[in-house]
Amino acid sequence: MPVNPNMKAIQTVSVGAGGASAITFSSIPQTYTDLFIIWSARGARVFQYDSAQIRFNSDTGSNYSYIDMYMPNNGTTTTGNQTSRGIADRIYLTDVIPAANSTASTFSAITIHIPNYTSSAQKVCLIEAAGEANTTSTGDSVRLQLSGYWNNTSAINTISLAAYSANMAQYSSATLYGITNSAVGAKATGGIISEDNTYYYHTFTASGTFTPSQTLTADYLIIGGGGGGGAHAGYDVNYGGGGGAGGMRCTVTATGGGGSLESPVSLVSSTAYTITVGAGGASITNTRGGNSGNNSSIIGGAVSITAQRGGGGGSASGVSGEGDSGGSGGGGGGGASPVTGGAGTANQGYAGGSSAGVSGAPGGGGGGAGAAGANQGGGTIGGTGGFGVATIISGISTTYAGGGSGGGNGTSAQPGGLGGGGAGAIGTGNGSAGTINTGGGGGGSGRTTTSASGAGGSGIVIIRYAK
Repeated sequence: MPVNPNMKAIQTVSVGAGGASAITFSSIPQTYTDLFIIWSARGARVFQYDSAQIRFNSDTGSNYSYIDMYMPNNGTTTTGNQTSRGIADRIYLTDVIPAANSTASTFSAITIHIPNYTSSAQKVCLIEAAGEANTTSTGDSVRLQLSGYWNNTSAINTISLAAYSANMAQYSSATLYGITNSAVGAKATGGIISEDNTYYYHTFTASGTFTPSQTLTADYLIIGGGGGGGAHAGYDVNYGGGGGAGGMRCTVTATGGGGSLESPVSLVSSTAYTITVGAGGASITNTRGGNSGNNSSIIGGAVSITAQRGGGGGSASGVSGEGDSGGSGGGGGGGASPVTGGAGTANQGYAGGSSAGVSGAPGGGGGGAGAAGANQGGGTIGGTGGFGVATIISGISTTYAGGGSGGGNGTSAQPGGLGGGGAGAIGTGNGSAGTINTGGGGGGSGRTTTSASGAGGSGIVIIRYAK
């Protein structure tokens, strides 16, 4: 399963027997955006507690300043004060480390965040600390928040953590983490970046830009925005047709007539590819047909790959109630005459189902990437949305682009097609929305002018390439 690689452990230092004067991280890599430290400390000072100190790049000059909020508690009363140190030779954390006279095996918890540590500007840090002496004397415990400043434009390559009055005790430890706004080792920027042992994955749940740092042979998944369900149009006692799923373009484990396998694409170094993630069609009431979704695409250089929008569901015969065509077509709305579903797009999705030609007929199901929406041949139940198609392009098997089901008058809602399709309405109720970032179609509405259809689910774009 993919993991988020944007925070990586760089080094852990643990204090051994006999203690240590400091924990030092040196030769810090300059490839991250921020640094983050988790520090657990106990001091050897013969007292209840000791203070902590931090220096950067072994600088012992008066180049530091800080302001803190210091809140000690003696077991019955919490007090507080604010300290501002304009010029100092270190960042100083007051009385946060349990020391030799504290209860055995108690350690402080200190976190340090240093953003933009490689920049040519002065450096700031945010520190939170909690120490627990666990005695009955004043200063049993303390909480401290501190904003620190190092007046130096050099990149930080060394950090020293120490107790103020004596060594740190055995079992004190600190871990240094690097944080970046893109995956370390990834060969491109853009989207939500994750990885497993084989691939990097860039997942776009909203529109953005994908820029490779070298030419890549990449797999892709592109799902258009799903169509919204149709709604009652004030004509006869009718139900809305289900919205069609967004079109599916995929190179990995996509089977069936719609969403069939495509070839990987070559993405050229330093080219900015525009990634568009289509929105789903909006919910409606008392209108003639559902809103279609919006296209999704990868476009840049010689590459132009588009997944078509899902078609909106139909409304009723006599009022242009046919389902709209799209990546997958919307289902036909119910009414006194047969209403057909919209057509799908070859190799992207299937047609929507039709409705029966009887007064008060439920709506047909919207098409999905893997099957057509079900026709509504009579009775009270809306047509089921066509099922979607599963792919492992994200690292786990996920089904996308299911059609929305038509509205009807059964005892329970007709579930949408597998892959994010919305359920059709029951009676005078509302259709359910397609699932976001699946391209699922919305469910058709109930039979009144105030019944709402389900909105279509937004699309998604995923790009993966080998490590």
